[in-house]
Amino acid sequence: MQKQKPDAEPAGGVAAVERALTILDTFTERDHTLTLAQVATRTGFYKSTILRLAVSLEKRGYLIRLADGGWRLGAAASRLGAVYQSAFDLGDIVEPVLQQVMAQTGETVAFHVREGKVRVSLYRVESLQRIRDHVRQGEHLPLDRGAGGKVLLAFSGVKGAEAEGIRRDMVFISLGNRIADLGGIASPVFGAGQKLIGALTVSVPLSRLDEAAVSRFRQVVLAHAAALTRSLGGDSSVFPSAKLARNRT
Repeated sequence: MQKQKPDAEPAGGVAAVERALTILDTFTERDHTLTLAQVATRTGFYKSTILRLAVSLEKRGYLIRLADGGWRLGAAASRLGAVYQSAFDLGDIVEPVLQQVMAQTGETVAFHVREGKVRVSLYRVESLQRIRDHVRQGEHLPLDRGAGGKVLLAFSGVKGAEAEGIRRDMVFISLGNRIADLGGIASPVFGAGQKLIGALTVSVPLSRLDEAAVSRFRQVVLAHAAALTRSLGGDSSVFPSAKLARNRT
């Protein structure tokens, strides 16, 4: 990774603040502590820059320096997490994304979550077109049929070639699997610790779901599922770059 110049000013921000936040962002759920060298490798910053900022973060309680020279997150970082959780509303994050996906595709968009042996259409934005999927928000749907259900099952640990394909591609395309003349494209959304939160799904009448639409909608769904995952504290790097999905039914 190319080292960043200590005096480089990021566009639209303050260099020191940007770097301090980048240092905090290097810690993941798998990291109890990080050495100065590890932080330097992950950020590309000079060690002298990291040490200077880490001392300031230590003074404010965001980092703790250990006896062996390593660093770990401090109580101030935990306090911010608690404040975030107390004010957290999933709909505030998900619903604007559904609006964006509907605007880009022109089709009905839903966010499905698993509840036991069914899935629930927790949030929905309806297509403005007359021919569309007609499911009420909050309605229960099967887990074993439809793109959203297949994705929720796959990332709940179900076995089989189909589930393995979904986990590989991070997307599933359903062609008449739940309703004969309806298709769907769905991708998983994760939160902190890669916990499965739900499935982002676009529902499309098969009359409008040609190969060009499949390719375009697939990329839109993947991109927004990755963005939602980032917003919810998950690792969006697990989502692939755009390529035609191999698994369909």
